[in-house]
Amino acid sequence: MKIEEIKRVLAVFTLFRELNDFEMTKIADIAITRDWKKQSHVFLQGDPLENVYFIYDGKIKIYKSDVNGKEQIVAIAKKGEMFPHVGFFRKGDYPAYAEVLEPSTLIAVPISKFESVLIENPELCIKVFKVLGEKIVDLQDRLEEQILNNTYEQIVKLLIRLAQKHGMEQEDGTILLKSEFTNKDLANMIGTTRETISRTLTKMKKDELIEVDEDGNMIVDVEILMEEINLI
Repeated sequence: MKIEEIKRVLAVFTLFRELNDFEMTKIADIAITRDWKKQSHVFLQGDPLENVYFIYDGKIKIYKSDVNGKEQIVAIAKKGEMFPHVGFFRKGDYPAYAEVLEPSTLIAVPISKFESVLIENPELCIKVFKVLGEKIVDLQDRLEEQILNNTYEQIVKLLIRLAQKHGMEQEDGTILLKSEFTNKDLANMIGTTRETISRTLTKMKKDELIEVDEDGNMIVDVEILMEEINLI
């Protein structure tokens, strides 16, 4: 990918949206583009922390694994998102795995070079802090859900979050959430079991809180789900 194309792609990201052409050129000059195959890993938990990645196309699963091999999904990142957020201003290792879920094109920005650009561009540095601040709030909300809510409430809030981030709005106002997440994936996102997810979704279908079409896609009404746990 040529520099002008990299500039065009990166300019869409929130982090770079307000940069001028000169500033974007500085970022594009240090960026590297690479295609990744499905089921490959961009990095492994414990690898030296070297790059921040911007997704031009594809889907990446960010997950942690404990000593027993139990998986905890941190996020599913798609086109227009960056990862890992902890890459800035931090030395050490990647705190999670990044697995390619579908063929992806990523733009990698070496952290050491990026930090040098930030030092030279205070305005960009402020924008980085804003993006990181938004991520911290999201993680705080998810931590609060696990501490304060029971499993049923966590599952409902997870469906709301996935619908808002990954769903497609329908003409009737409902949201179509494609069957890209298995029950195991959902369980790993909130630290519960696949059986608990299966039982809960079955109950929610019976109670007409969600629908599932013939292709296995979930149809949800966010307002109804929010009412279910008294968020509105």
